[in-house]
Amino acid sequence: MATTTLTTLSEFEKAARQKTSEFAWSYVSRPGEDGQTHVDNRRAFKRYRLIPRNLRDVYIRDTSVTILGTKLDFPIAIAPTATHRLLHPEAESATARGAASMNTAMVLSSWSEHSLEKVTAAAPRGVRWFYLLFYRDRGRMKRLLERAEQAGYTAIVLTADQPFFTFSFRKVPSTLPMPLWFPNIYLEDVPPGALGSLELADYFKKTIKEAATWEDVEWVRKNTRLPVVLKGILSVEDAKMAVRLGIDAVLVSNHGGRQLDGGPATIDVLADIVRAVGGEAEVYLDGGVRTGTDVLKALALGARCVFIGRPALWGLACNGAEGVQQVLQILKDELSLAMARAGCAKLSDIQPSLIVHESYYLNRQMFNIAGNVNNKIVKSKY
Repeated sequence: MATTTLTTLSEFEKAARQKTSEFAWSYVSRPGEDGQTHVDNRRAFKRYRLIPRNLRDVYIRDTSVTILGTKLDFPIAIAPTATHRLLHPEAESATARGAASMNTAMVLSSWSEHSLEKVTAAAPRGVRWFYLLFYRDRGRMKRLLERAEQAGYTAIVLTADQPFFTFSFRKVPSTLPMPLWFPNIYLEDVPPGALGSLELADYFKKTIKEAATWEDVEWVRKNTRLPVVLKGILSVEDAKMAVRLGIDAVLVSNHGGRQLDGGPATIDVLADIVRAVGGEAEVYLDGGVRTGTDVLKALALGARCVFIGRPALWGLACNGAEGVQQVLQILKDELSLAMARAGCAKLSDIQPSLIVHESYYLNRQMFNIAGNVNNKIVKSKY
C-alpha cells in the first residue's frame, strides 16, 4: 500500500504493521495485562454524542492554540514514546522533524535513542518538551534539567502513573535488528549488559528511582525554570494536589493502557479533572485519540490540547518524518472539518454544550417508559 494513498489513521496502523518486525510491533502495540483499559480508551469516545449548531459562518476555521505560552497551529501534539529506532532508522530525529513541519509540539522520552541535543539539531525550530525520569541521584536530574533548558526544550514532563518499571522488553529476541542505546539515561556511563539482560536490569534499578512521590515532583518544580507538566493524572485528588504544588499543566493519561489495567478511559474522567483544576493549570489528554472528531470531543470536555502516541509511530514506520507529518495533517484536517460541521469557527467556540454522553439518551428513554407505565396505571384506576 503506497503511503500517498493512506487517508485515515486506521490505514496507517495497517500499513505500519506490515512494515515493522514482530518484536517492534509487539512492543509498540502491547497493552497492560488483558488490555481492558487500552481497548476502552478508544471505545469511550464513541459513547459521547455531538450536538451541532448549524447555519453559522464556518467558512474559515482557526485551529490554532497556545499551550504553556507557545502557539501551535492545531491542538494535537506528540506524546513521549520510547525507542523510535525500532520503527525507523532516523528515530526520534525524524519524529521531531515531522512535528516541527506541522508547527506542533513533541515530547521527547528519556528512553529515546537520540540525545536531547541531537533531536534539537534535527528540528531546531520545533517545539520540544522533555519527559524526565526520576533518578536516585538528584545531581543527575539537575544536569538533565539544565541540558534540556540549554537545548531549547520549553517544558518538563513527569510521569505519575509508573511507580515501577519491568526494566525489560517482553519477548526480546536473541538478536535485535539493531542495538538499542539510551543516551539520555546512560549519560557518560556504559551499559553493563544487553537489552533484556539481568545486568542491564540491575543497572536501571540502581539508577532510576522507583515509587516516586509528590516530594520528588516538588523538587523538580523548584529546580527548573521551565514549566512542569504532570502526566498520568486520573483522579480529582491528584489533580488538586498538582495545582497546590504549582504544576503548570496536567495530562490526563493512563499510559495508553500499558500500566494499570482496569482503570478508566481518559475521556471519561476528563471533565472531572478540568473542574478540579479550576483553571489554575492547563489540562491535556491522551489515550485513544484516532480521529479529528475524537479531538473535538476532548476539547468540548475541557482539554486544551490532545497528545497522540501510537499513531505518530505508525506514521514514522510508514514514511519517517513525512509519515509523521501525514498523520498529523490527517488529524488536523479532520478536526477542521468536524469543527465546521459542529458550527465552530475557532477553538473557543467548542463548548461543553456541544457534547452529551449516550447515557443521557438512555436515561431519558427510561424516564419516558416509566412515565408511560405510570400513566397507564393511573388511567386503569379510573
